[in-house]
Amino acid sequence: MRHFLTLLLKEEKAIFSSPIAYATVAVFLLLMGYTFTAVLFINRTGELVRVFFQAAVLFLLIVPVVTMRLFAEERRAGTLELLLTSPVKEIEIVLAKFAAGLSLPVLMLALTGSYAAVLGVYGDPDWGPIYSGFLGLLFLAAALTAIGLLVSGFTANQIVAAVVAMGVGILLWMIDTLGHLLPEPFDSIVSHLSLVAHFTPFATGALFLSDVGFFLTIVLVGLFLSVRTLARR
Repeated sequence: MRHFLTLLLKEEKAIFSSPIAYATVAVFLLLMGYTFTAVLFINRTGELVRVFFQAAVLFLLIVPVVTMRLFAEERRAGTLELLLTSPVKEIEIVLAKFAAGLSLPVLMLALTGSYAAVLGVYGDPDWGPIYSGFLGLLFLAAALTAIGLLVSGFTANQIVAAVVAMGVGILLWMIDTLGHLLPEPFDSIVSHLSLVAHFTPFATGALFLSDVGFFLTIVLVGLFLSVRTLARR
């Protein structure tokens, strides 16, 4: 546990000492604030469904940028071998990097929580979809972080890691479109892999254990494969 906390503190310092983190948060809040203002004051709609879907799309672009350096930077600098020869377990390294990579999206979600507070002050919103929407975004961010972490473990180039992780995330987001073009039973199998298909119930106020299990499976598989990748070095 002590090693995990030390590694986590190291990763958090690396993320939040970079101006990229603050620029990313600022752009995210600017875009989200514009959408929230348009929905609330122009459309006069006291709900956050559109905000949740925009946040999900932005996470597809932002999370890979956050995770691209987690292992790629260690490989490029030649410090990964030093880290692996230190008295720490691979699982501690992976969990520390995963938690650090997820911390920035969690910060973004915490800051966007002010939108729900505004709705609570000036209206009488249905809190069920709001709670489930934020929970869905958290699960989506965790899944994308696990994917980005795994991809970052295969390359020393941060740009390559970001582009590949972004491509995988976008593919999983839109794969249900491909599923509708396939015959039975392949259409159901492919559509079941869609991120948007499992995120939509959260955003609209429905909570199913199958959707929770889908995102948790991606996280666990991503972490497991990341550990195995490190163990083979």
